[in-house]
Amino acid sequence: MASPGCRPWCSPVRKVVEYKAPVSVLVVIHTPSLEVLLLERALHPGYWQSVTGSQEMGECLRDTACREVREETGIETAAASLVDWKQSNRFEIFAEWRHRYAPGVTHNTEHVFSLCVAAPTPVRLAPEEHLAARWLPWRAAAAACFSWTNRDAIFALPLRVSPRAQ
Repeated sequence: MASPGCRPWCSPVRKVVEYKAPVSVLVVIHTPSLEVLLLERALHPGYWQSVTGSQEMGECLRDTACREVREETGIETAAASLVDWKQSNRFEIFAEWRHRYAPGVTHNTEHVFSLCVAAPTPVRLAPEEHLAARWLPWRAAAAACFSWTNRDAIFALPLRVSPRAQ
């Protein structure tokens, strides 16, 4: 039976479900002296990470990285300021977050970028995503990360920036 006001052949309106693409960025924000910015996840206190986020439809990865830096930290950056490491990591999506992705999607491909800022910069957190921010020396930052891909990127940072920065 059709709803009142509808023609009998009309189908009911269905909610359109938008899923996240299983493609994301990791942006390691650091100073020339290799102090690294970490953010504490709101839904998992004690889980520290660099800036991360999913690519949106029609967006290039560099634009995704710029948007995520702005949304998660308030830091405005030009796309040209980001260094694309031309490195990607594939990992299994935590079961608790799979509902955000299309049915059957179990893995994500993450693309690594870095952003050098002159000095530890105050950040404006997105409270629905993060509870706190802190700047740490690179070794301490790597040790604090819950994600192996984030940890490995921070461990690689000195070689990416300058062999003398170690």
